[in-house]
Amino acid sequence: MDFEELKQECLACRRCGLCETRTNVVFGQGVPHAEVLFVGEGPGASEDAQGLPFVGRSGKLLDSYLEAIDLSREKNIFIANIVKCRPPENRDPLPEESEACKPWLRQQFQLLRPKIVVCLGRIAAQQLIDPKLSVTKDHGRFFDKNGTLFMATLHPAALLRNPRNKPLAFEDFVALRDKIHEVCDHTY
Repeated sequence: MDFEELKQECLACRRCGLCETRTNVVFGQGVPHAEVLFVGEGPGASEDAQGLPFVGRSGKLLDSYLEAIDLSREKNIFIANIVKCRPPENRDPLPEESEACKPWLRQQFQLLRPKIVVCLGRIAAQQLIDPKLSVTKDHGRFFDKNGTLFMATLHPAALLRNPRNKPLAFEDFVALRDKIHEVCDHTY
């Protein structure tokens, strides 16, 4: 199965109740040969409306951090979410919703085979790195999981709510750039 076939299957997904309230499935966005995969928890209102990840205010902030280290969803990364449909009222995804949706992310991971996965925020980090992980304490650190490096950073929406943490997040992106130079073949 290639990326386009997986996307078409995902867009028709009815594995959990989120399909009843969504406007669009947010499959993800980026290049199919990306060595760096960014993963958030789930789409918000702007993402649900447009069918693309991180396109609202937090997405604009994320894009500015990406641009600062010469990354772009059009050029050299892929951005996805744990759940592909917006939870009502932007609540956290329920465990059964995350479990129903994880096979989509797993298949995206298998097709991409990223060298680095960046978890955007607590939920993505706890589901993909360690359930006990504290993003405020462990952000910017790399964890090797079966040969793939995982890093957590503060969610862009959290940075909008608490702007004094923006320099911490920027340090994470600088560390990411250095790690990309170290382990990736064609990102830069």
